Amino acid sequence: METTDAFVGLECVDCETTVDADESHTCPECGGRLEARYDYDAIELDRETLDSRPFDTQWRYEELLPFTSESAVSTDEGATALVECPALADELGVERVYIKDEGRNPTGTVEDRGQSVALTAASQHGATDVALASTGDSGQSAAAYAGRAGLESHVYLPSRSGFTTKAMVNVHGGDMNVVGGRYGDALEAAAEGLAEHDDWYSLQAFETPYRHEGAKTLLYELIEQLEWEVPDAICYPTGSGVGLAGLYKGATEFQKLGLIDDVPPLYAVQPSGCAPIVEAHEAGQDAHQPEETPDTICGALEIPDPAGGPQALEAIRESGGGAVTSDDPSILESGVQVAQHAGLEMAPSSAAAASGAWELAEQDAFDGDETVVICNTGTGNKEADVLRSHLMGQGI
Repeated sequence: METTDAFVGLECVDCETTVDADESHTCPECGGRLEARYDYDAIELDRETLDSRPFDTQWRYEELLPFTSESAVSTDEGATALVECPALADELGVERVYIKDEGRNPTGTVEDRGQSVALTAASQHGATDVALASTGDSGQSAAAYAGRAGLESHVYLPSRSGFTTKAMVNVHGGDMNVVGGRYGDALEAAAEGLAEHDDWYSLQAFETPYRHEGAKTLLYELIEQLEWEVPDAICYPTGSGVGLAGLYKGATEFQKLGLIDDVPPLYAVQPSGCAPIVEAHEAGQDAHQPEETPDTICGALEIPDPAGGPQALEAIRESGGGAVTSDDPSILESGVQVAQHAGLEMAPSSAAAASGAWELAEQDAFDGDETVVICNTGTGNKEADVLRSHLMGQGI
């Protein structure tokens, strides 16, 4: 495998057994989840070096990624805009609001960051087929990057997934399997498929240790774009927990390297109809309880038993952040307000981050001098019909 100098392999998060990256994605001792590890003392990376590099792709942070940029399965994902939104700052009563617009990634979603790294790993492992269950975006992204890598992809989607993501899985050459019901049903179907084909490579969140390795580059970028100032709050729409886990790992790595002094407070935002991470945080728990009856129009966030729940809760707790819920009408209205006042297009699930920022403001969480970053994890035109239906319901 073409790994970077500081990448030392994988380590079990439970028993701390170390494993070579080309051997396994499951701890051979206890069956626990593996995490990518680095020798940070071997990394020489300062602000001046990063400032001198083109801001063109997430692979500009090669030293902090497992694989070399030359070997990466990439379509120049990352390097997305951080857009200042003065009108939103006025409405929230803070000094500055920025939207990190991940809708500008190749398939219109933040998932491209993680799938680029995960498909690089799959390719270097010699895989011929990859598989995962998805609420939509990660499946489309996986199909796109698998196609670029010359691999076959098998994507399991619940019937509730949006038409555009389903269509694009096929357009990218993926084997799309629509499963009746919700995400849990798709997850079961994917597990059956992987069990029947032991040569398939799993891209499931946290089964592969690499998706949140790509997700962490979002944190690197926004810190640079803020000219090395740490924001006072980062609001992130949370489903599986990959995004929050990545943000937290990225922040701690920049801190270890002396690039920043503090870890920014991370805020998980979930729809009230499916909020296992928020409920666990409010109860002071380190692990969530699965949501028994999930029900939200935010399909990408309707994950009742998130694989990264403990990691997301750790990120919230250790960063000094928090977790809030917002109901579906408020989320849709936030997406419309961002479009009308900031000119940016947020998918309904992504708009949960904006709605969460409004909720924090209503809870008097801000003093007035903060810098708040809202993460738009997917482009609005994937589910423009949902936002339009919300307007029609208001008689507009």
